[in-house]
Amino acid sequence: MKRHILIAEDDRILRELMVRELAKTGYQVSGVGDWREASRYLERHAPDLVLTDVRLPDANVLEHLPELTAEQPVVVLTAFGSVPDAVKAMKAGAAEYLSKPIDLDELELAVERALNNAALSEQNRFLKEQLRESGQGAMVGGSEAMAGVQRLIEAVASTDATVLIQGESGVGKELVASALHSRSHRAHGNFVPVDCCTLQPTLFESELFGFERGAFTGADRLKKGLVEAADGGTVFFDEIGEIEPAIQAKLLRVLETQSFRRVGGVKDLRADIRVVAATNRSLEQMAREGKFRNDLFYRLNAFTIEVPPLRARREDIPDLVAHFLATHRFSQRVEKSFSPDAMQRLVAYDYPGNVRELRNVVERAIIISGSESTIRPRHLAIGTSGNPLAASRSAVTLSFDSEPTLEDIEKTYLRQALRKYGGHRLKVAEVLDVSERSVYRMIEKYGLGEER
Repeated sequence: MKRHILIAEDDRILRELMVRELAKTGYQVSGVGDWREASRYLERHAPDLVLTDVRLPDANVLEHLPELTAEQPVVVLTAFGSVPDAVKAMKAGAAEYLSKPIDLDELELAVERALNNAALSEQNRFLKEQLRESGQGAMVGGSEAMAGVQRLIEAVASTDATVLIQGESGVGKELVASALHSRSHRAHGNFVPVDCCTLQPTLFESELFGFERGAFTGADRLKKGLVEAADGGTVFFDEIGEIEPAIQAKLLRVLETQSFRRVGGVKDLRADIRVVAATNRSLEQMAREGKFRNDLFYRLNAFTIEVPPLRARREDIPDLVAHFLATHRFSQRVEKSFSPDAMQRLVAYDYPGNVRELRNVVERAIIISGSESTIRPRHLAIGTSGNPLAASRSAVTLSFDSEPTLEDIEKTYLRQALRKYGGHRLKVAEVLDVSERSVYRMIEKYGLGEER
């Protein structure tokens, strides 16, 4: 996709020269002669860079630089070449400062540097999110089931096809999405995960697409959304079946046109993104029931990868356990290993929470075993029946001062479960036998967000 540059310069000959020369290098270039024209243009379009004279006939652009640099990098030009103007421009966020007469080679280099630095800065915004705990991003397991997943990843990674990853909660769908990104030509761009379960419906659109200043109460500045931040990279929608119908329609537009609008915005923005989605539900069935858009389902279902549950690849459990032990080796007082009978018990368990649950079991065993070097069955929190939640489900007592309503019972039981599991929504969802999204909505309904 061509990078789009807006040139604001009142000298018509110079403006046309710069438009022509930058267009030759492969940019899409537009030119205007004053600030009024520039403002009107920016209301309708979103260039990747603005190249502007410091002094236009109707404005001192230095006064407008903060609002310009909030949306895109800016290269400023001046005939004065004064140090004060240069200092003011750089303090206001200008990416480059060039003096007239303009050297065209220098201009091209300045534009290229500004665009590259802006892209690098955008990547760094997500650096902490992308750098997971050491080793967490590895796909572990040599089973035939996982080999099949790896083959599918290799087959589709190099394309821009939309991919739908299906599998139970905790099987490692995000790891598959990350592998697709890292093996694609977009690996230099951001990998931006969007958790569709935890984002509040009222905030989802603004988080996804960003918002303009003044779009709603409290929107005192422009904010770029996750889609915009993923330009040139990959957006991963985790548990996409949970998004609201209104957002489904807007996501479909992004998939079909690569364009979107910020909340409160009137201009279309473009984002060159690849979409990878994951779900633990049947989107096809949801579409038949009218709970998910048919057109969005068919758009997402271009290529499907089914990730097997852990119970279908038990031969991978010893490798996963070794991986989790290695991940935590620096926090261990002694080097640890599992006894044969403890390992046998781990392999025999069905793991309704899949790899995520196995990791939790291993991490808890490391803590419980203390200074012992060997982790034994007594250190494993998987209960006598093989289900770590079985014992906790067997005896639940609720008490009320008067006859409770159904809502009173639901609220009290939810509060008790949240306290018991330290606010861990996934565990509470497993106990209540509902989706994690349903637990989130119940927490919001009863105002139990602080329960731990």
